[in-house]
Amino acid sequence: MLTVTDFTGLFNERFFHNFLPIPALDNFRLGVGTPDFKLSNITHNTVIKLSDFRGKQPVILAFTRIFTEKQYCPFCYPHIQALNENYEQFKDRGIEILLITSTDKKQSQIIVKDLGLKMPLLSDPSCHTFRTYKTGQALGAPLPAQFVLDKDGKLLYRHLFSFLNHNASVETLLEKYRGKQ
Repeated sequence: MLTVTDFTGLFNERFFHNFLPIPALDNFRLGVGTPDFKLSNITHNTVIKLSDFRGKQPVILAFTRIFTEKQYCPFCYPHIQALNENYEQFKDRGIEILLITSTDKKQSQIIVKDLGLKMPLLSDPSCHTFRTYKTGQALGAPLPAQFVLDKDGKLLYRHLFSFLNHNASVETLLEKYRGKQ
């Protein structure tokens, strides 16, 4: 049986704006705060500002690469699943995970439902937050990255995409908080 890949929704303005490769840049220093942002939380139909967490709880910013509601990055899909499956471990330690995607609201709503996401999925279709955090881009979408912030919003750890090490593991992300809360 011949399987045909559905590319509906892939070739849009975001795709062409992110087509050319731009490497991720390591611009943020450990122990320093990161830029604030305000994005739609698709999972809970609210708006989230990063600054709302400062002084209250640690946060992991998990920038992920989803092409459309039907096409996931082969490196990011297992990472999204692992974060979702282990979300309670993070919550039990008082840590919030903010999963950030460049898919639009409609695509993101389908993703939340199809993957049964428990953690907030934040939609950034303009890719402004991806660019602010200098995650890089290639072949139609921003690259994945993870930023681990303490409860005061200071950077404890960052992981930028590479072909040798795609995403920081759940264990690595949890380990960065040992003794930091």
